[in-house]
Amino acid sequence: MKKAIVAKKLGMTQVFTEKGAVVPVTVLDVSPNVVTQVKTMENDGYEAVQVGFGEIREKHVTKPLGGHFKKAGVDAKKHLREFRFENTGDYAAGNEIKADIFAVGDKVDVSGVSKGKGFQGAIKRHGFHRGPMSHGSKYHRHAGGMSAGTSPGKVRKGRKLPGHMGNVKVTVANLEVVRADAEKHILLIKGAVPGPKGTLLIVKESVKS
Repeated sequence: MKKAIVAKKLGMTQVFTEKGAVVPVTVLDVSPNVVTQVKTMENDGYEAVQVGFGEIREKHVTKPLGGHFKKAGVDAKKHLREFRFENTGDYAAGNEIKADIFAVGDKVDVSGVSKGKGFQGAIKRHGFHRGPMSHGSKYHRHAGGMSAGTSPGKVRKGRKLPGHMGNVKVTVANLEVVRADAEKHILLIKGAVPGPKGTLLIVKESVKS
């Protein structure tokens, strides 16, 4: 991986191409990611670049983290993430990673936590078909048979049932960068990305491109 950045989801809008076609886009806040530490094989056993994102008041930072930021010579950040870049040696503490790390037309993978939907039934959670909704029917929105009868005589592992839905890590692959504005710290991604507004996202170069 050569390119990645931490971003925050602002919402969705649309832009128009030169031919007048409408393109739905997600707007991401990509305020500069500040390098807080460069991990090396000698000191840490692996190579990675640690970056900080988001503002936070210093009184809300723990003493160990405060010392960590002070050692790096950077302001305190709300979130810390690590990227295993191929060119880790090109980074140093205090460097900034901005939106212009990506260009228009680049393919990216966007990872985040999906919207939580609470406890849901089998129809919404797995797309099951419902039974007749007439008065005489005793089967409407249930999950259906659990398994065979005497053999195997148990519910097999992996059976799709009602349960907790959403609020899990999701990666949407191979999305296109429509616009990258380093001055306004804005990234426009074609299509939808995981999570509600305000979700913390990881945008990295696509592994499928």
